[in-house]
Amino acid sequence: MIEMIEFGILEGVIALLGVVIGIIFGALPGMTATMAIAIFLPLTYAYDLTTSVYLLLGLYVGGISGGLVPAILMNIPGTPSSVTTGFDGHPMAMKGEGVRALRIGITASLFGGILSLVVLALFTPVLARLAIKFSAVEKFLIILFAMTVIAALSKGKMTKGIFTGFLGVFISLMGVFPDNQTLRLVPSMFSMELRDGFQLLPVLIGLFAFSQLFQEAEKGMKQTMMHTDILKGDQSKKFSFKDFKGQFINMLRSGSIGTFMGILPGIGGSAASLLAYSQCKTFSKDPEKLGTGAVEGLVASESANNGLTGGALVPLLSLGIPGDSTTAVLIGAFILQGIQVGPLFITQNPVIWNTILFALLIANIFMFIVMFYPIKYIAKIINIPKNKLYPGIVLLCVVGAFSTRSGNMVDVFTLVIFGLVGYIFSKLDLPVTTFLIGFILGRDLEKYFIDSLKGSGGHLSVFFSRPIGLAVWVLILASLAYAFYDNRKHHKETRV
Repeated sequence: MIEMIEFGILEGVIALLGVVIGIIFGALPGMTATMAIAIFLPLTYAYDLTTSVYLLLGLYVGGISGGLVPAILMNIPGTPSSVTTGFDGHPMAMKGEGVRALRIGITASLFGGILSLVVLALFTPVLARLAIKFSAVEKFLIILFAMTVIAALSKGKMTKGIFTGFLGVFISLMGVFPDNQTLRLVPSMFSMELRDGFQLLPVLIGLFAFSQLFQEAEKGMKQTMMHTDILKGDQSKKFSFKDFKGQFINMLRSGSIGTFMGILPGIGGSAASLLAYSQCKTFSKDPEKLGTGAVEGLVASESANNGLTGGALVPLLSLGIPGDSTTAVLIGAFILQGIQVGPLFITQNPVIWNTILFALLIANIFMFIVMFYPIKYIAKIINIPKNKLYPGIVLLCVVGAFSTRSGNMVDVFTLVIFGLVGYIFSKLDLPVTTFLIGFILGRDLEKYFIDSLKGSGGHLSVFFSRPIGLAVWVLILASLAYAFYDNRKHHKETRV
């Protein structure tokens, strides 16, 4: 295999450059790995396919990993897949353990990335055939299972959580109904602007970044430093690999969830990290600690979203179907080089196939080296004065939203609208996260539900007639049972 890998100084430099740029894009609110690949895709004209692979996969891995930096330090997810990273990472940072949290996340990211690479290398044909067997029924049930996270994460506010979750589903359905091209849930005066509904990226940035900016604006900027106590707090708890004691099963489970969710086309990193976090809470010995700065929650999120990187390449390289939005952009790179991805890709392009595996390995190693050791300096981003940092964040958020659909101002207005929504939610004590979960999963939930009914002639029994589906139902019921138990337990503790 080594003889079939093209790697030299140029490829190494290109891979490192791709990782660094990807980390920057992932760490800046409003920027994503998808955006980084899309911007740098034209550069691949100047290189052959093997060199381009190192650049693009470096951007991919770096972009996914970089999202943990703002999620932990500022509670602003750098990428959609890092939403759950802030659940425990940011509380750790607020306790003065920011550097420790970052290094735990980086190490978990490396584990998830390597695990997904091993799965990609050893089980691509088998897993691709398994993914083919997943009908709309199984996909619907898996998304329904992910929706149970809404109940699990409501933390004593289940009624509010379910309300905002289904409000998110409702908002996600705005736009054209795919089956008959009929516009729904949209006022006639906005029929053209909202024909495709609200885009995820500006909604995400609005809910988590712009809403926080509104809250800071309300408080005023009398303090010159942003979260100064994060670095000046108790630094006695430093990173140690002992932090991962007892976390191997958690990393393995979460990384496997991320990899498997990546294999299923269209599910995406957001659902993967949410599902992994939910399972972490289900199997945790101290589930009440999750969300307060628990190492296991941070490990689960980062293992899952980096596990997605290799998993999403399985359907891309085996079936020609992108596993997520980022790999959809990667198809363009192959097309530019005259390579057709699909069932015959591996047998017809063994050198490229082996190069992809090696490039993923190198990208994950570079990601770890670039982020792990100088992370103290990266963490100092929080020392930037608010009056200098926030205007830059606003600019990046607006640019990121504006670039979502190649310069559509509707996405900028979406950013501001959902910034206000997040701000209002904070005033009413409504959970923003459950709204986002519903918004992310709503369209796919509807799509696979309708597809399942079409295939069964409208009979609901189809959801209970397949063995894999029945297994998923067991998981759904177990997750809901735990959520109700946890909610009642929280209320009893509150009364006491």
